[in-house]
Amino acid sequence: GLVMLLPHGYEGQGPEHSSARLERFLQMAAEGNFRIVNCTTAAQYFHLMRRQAALLEIDRRPLVVMSPKSLLRHPLATSSLADLSGGSFHPILVDPDIEGREGEVTRILLCSGKIFVDLLGSDLRESARNVAMIRVEELYPLPNSELREQFRRFHGLREIVWVQEEPKNMGAWSYIAPRLRNLAPEGVEVSYVGRPDRASPAEGYASLHAAEQARIV
Repeated sequence: GLVMLLPHGYEGQGPEHSSARLERFLQMAAEGNFRIVNCTTAAQYFHLMRRQAALLEIDRRPLVVMSPKSLLRHPLATSSLADLSGGSFHPILVDPDIEGREGEVTRILLCSGKIFVDLLGSDLRESARNVAMIRVEELYPLPNSELREQFRRFHGLREIVWVQEEPKNMGAWSYIAPRLRNLAPEGVEVSYVGRPDRASPAEGYASLHAAEQARIV
């Protein structure tokens, strides 16, 4: 029943501020031994805690939560009272702006955690009519059926891109890449956008960090 809240989010600080070593928890995840999540809204976090408490008597597992510090105070991470008082935890969150333009979408950006806020705030977002964004809030167990259902919504889909802040040899990419290729519709390419392979989890210099975040977005 243990709950671990681990600081994890690329905010321009040093390596120990950036990475809770998500990749190591995902590497150890098998046979339903963990729940590993990376929430992006207050309501998601609230309902996650409620769900964990409700499952203690029937399905007790440790819960590992990646917790970006900047989302504690970010306006885009806030939730309405209605979202808090009703609803439940969602393993994935779909960009609501895609309603009505499913036929235009050729590229899906899949991501988890704080990078979504950077993508949402991009000046390029408004003009990217062919792009839809989906947040994977629960990485393990991966919500396969929900993801497959979303992929099928877009008949013109050509590419699924996993976007992450972490270096390519860290974060969720190594874990999720083979799973996405199994879930992707036939003929749809799965690709990666993020930092290249690195020895260190973070740049450690604010200017270099900002430049690399901007390149990824």
